[in-house]
Amino acid sequence: MTSRQDMTPDEDRLSETFAALANGTRRAILGLLAEGAATVNELAAPFDMTLPAISRHLKVLEQAGLVERGRHAQYRPCSLNASPLEDVATWIERYRPVWEDRFDRMDEYIKQLQDTEESRRKK
Repeated sequence: MTSRQDMTPDEDRLSETFAALANGTRRAILGLLAEGAATVNELAAPFDMTLPAISRHLKVLEQAGLVERGRHAQYRPCSLNASPLEDVATWIERYRPVWEDRFDRMDEYIKQLQDTEESRRKK
């Protein structure tokens, strides 16, 4: 197992992204931001939470690089930065051959079961 000290900056960033995505409220906030930029008040509206609680979630998302805050006078819109999600997708893609192989084996097993059942019915 790799210690946090041994992590490359990319691995460290990936860990921060996964930690940010581990919370359902933060994933929901990202879903809202995928529709377009929004203020903290707009993001807080669908949740039964205080503004400071939403702001704490936004801070975690910002630290993970998933959210950026703009500045237009007193209006500070939040927007989605999807590049850390690309890193997650790239990391997950490395494991595609593993699960495709497992699905293929499961398909073969199911076919065997169906063939066995069909043979029993014919007897």
